Amino acid sequence: MKRAWRVLTPMLILFAFEFSNFTIAQDYGDDDQQPAAPPPAQDNCNGIFLAYYFISRHKIYPLLKNADKQAWAFNSTATIINTGSYELKAWKIYIGFQHKEILVAANGAVLVNGEDFPAEVGTNGTYFSGAQQTDLKTSISTGGDYTQIQAQIQISGTQFGLKSSVTPMPKTIRLVNDGFKCPSPTKKKTALTVCCVRNPKSKVTTNTVKFLPRQEGDLSISYDVIQAYGNNYQAQVTMESTSPLGRLDHWNISWEWMRGEFIYNMKGAYTHKMDYLPCIYGAPGQQYQQMDFSKVMNCEKNPTIADLPRERSNDSEVGRIPYCCRNGSLLSPIMNATQSKSVFQLQVFKLAPDLELTTLYPPEKWKVSGVISADYKCGQPIRVDPTEFPDPSGLQASKLAIASWQVICNITRPQNKKNKCCVSFSSYYNESVIPCNTCACGCTNTKNCNPSARAMFLPPEALLVPFENRSAMAEAWAKIKHFHKPKPLPCGDNCGVSINWHVLSDYNDGWTARITLFNWMPMNFEDWFTAVEMKKGGGRGFENAYSMNGTKLSNMNNIIFLQGLKGLNFLVMQTNGTKPNSPKVPGKQQSVISFKKSHTPGIEVAKGDGFPAKVFFNGEECSLPTSIPSYGNRNHVNLVVVFFLSILSTFAM
Repeated sequence: MKRAWRVLTPMLILFAFEFSNFTIAQDYGDDDQQPAAPPPAQDNCNGIFLAYYFISRHKIYPLLKNADKQAWAFNSTATIINTGSYELKAWKIYIGFQHKEILVAANGAVLVNGEDFPAEVGTNGTYFSGAQQTDLKTSISTGGDYTQIQAQIQISGTQFGLKSSVTPMPKTIRLVNDGFKCPSPTKKKTALTVCCVRNPKSKVTTNTVKFLPRQEGDLSISYDVIQAYGNNYQAQVTMESTSPLGRLDHWNISWEWMRGEFIYNMKGAYTHKMDYLPCIYGAPGQQYQQMDFSKVMNCEKNPTIADLPRERSNDSEVGRIPYCCRNGSLLSPIMNATQSKSVFQLQVFKLAPDLELTTLYPPEKWKVSGVISADYKCGQPIRVDPTEFPDPSGLQASKLAIASWQVICNITRPQNKKNKCCVSFSSYYNESVIPCNTCACGCTNTKNCNPSARAMFLPPEALLVPFENRSAMAEAWAKIKHFHKPKPLPCGDNCGVSINWHVLSDYNDGWTARITLFNWMPMNFEDWFTAVEMKKGGGRGFENAYSMNGTKLSNMNNIIFLQGLKGLNFLVMQTNGTKPNSPKVPGKQQSVISFKKSHTPGIEVAKGDGFPAKVFFNGEECSLPTSIPSYGNRNHVNLVVVFFLSILSTFAM
């Protein structure tokens, strides 16, 4: 019996060892979870499958009894899956949020309009595009690899106005790429799904075109990699204004590095903040321990870049870049096609794991701004075909960029009381001037004035003095004319540039107006322009501008485009008065404009048709008065107005 146990014991030990291996293998297999089965609608979709899943929400402070005003923090997920047989380039989706949502994060995507978080999207919804994964390949070309055919957006934010028993869902979700049709989504309690299919009438893009075609917009920015190394690359940024009303003065451009990059040096531009400390104390300092960071230009995640002044254009270290160094001036292509483009170059260092030669990512969240310039909203960078450059050796050949991305920016209409210029109205048939709107360009100090009161009518001579010197004149005028005087008095317009439009005359076959530009800022405007869009197509009757260079833009609602004549292209800055205590004097430009009535039958000049519907200065849409001068006796010519405007004309010359 003892002998039998001696034989059986090694066998039992061996069996126990083998069994333990088996159970360990089984336990390991249990930890490797299988992906959840896709919903049936996804399996039945031959196109692009979109899904929005509501995950959770909870009340956040302040806790209120009013359910309509109670704030909730919410989390949700949006999924985009390519279940078709064609690759989806630069995907974009729309989610129709409807519960006053404020998004605070959207991991895996960016807002197409380039807006930063937090972003209010609960009124009109918003558009998303891919952050790092902008293209979705097909299962056929990837062997069903979900990491290449699917993109997910982890959404978090705040919403309002729902009881705890209600599940807050968006109105709709859809793909907005060209060539796709999306039916109404299928709604369930916590899910919103839709299958978007290719429109059979749309042309299928073949694989011979690797990237998307270039898009059109008011401002086109090209980010081109022209040299590439393992840990760094050389890029060229080209900004080109394509809108007739586009214009930037003292432009600033900013973006956000998404993968820890930093700017080593630049040519043709500079960063406002030359700070290398974030590199020394951050990840770059750990990776590049032998680098002299005192030579690094900028290590900010969100650098702000400006153009170099003209005198640096031939500087061998930072200049000598075509189309650079014009002090931030980007003109309308109508004024000067050559000066509607601006270029600069930068050397960018990368961080691990992006150290492969071809691992290249552009910065995102682009913003462009200027001084008294149009407001631009920029989309996200889209990969396009490589840009062609002329061969630097002078040969009749072209050289391709290593990689190119395009950013499109479009002009937006300024919000109320956030303009940068304003307009006043006057006429030959009314003694009073209707001034710029109260707080037309914002109000920062309302302690001693009323930001909501309507601007008071003014005598014509008040246009020649700054607003802080107009109060006494406005009060005296109100007393003479028996106008209402609010208490406290209205705040000023606070605009750096104001424009007066004066209806000068009205006769049988034509009429005239006088436009006067006032520069209240401590800076000159070189190569300025203003543009006027008349009511009821009145621009069709434009005949001539006598002290400005006037052009009628027939393809843009007959807008009248005005710029300075040769030698008069400077709108000079505000200067001190001739005496120590006298008011400051604005820079001025003025011209009479004549119109013919034969092209605008039925026009009633004195009843409002002689006033513009829109006025622009250097691309910025200006704030217009909410009323026009009242019409009295047309045959009565106001000699007071004519007298002071004649004086004004003398000063303008």
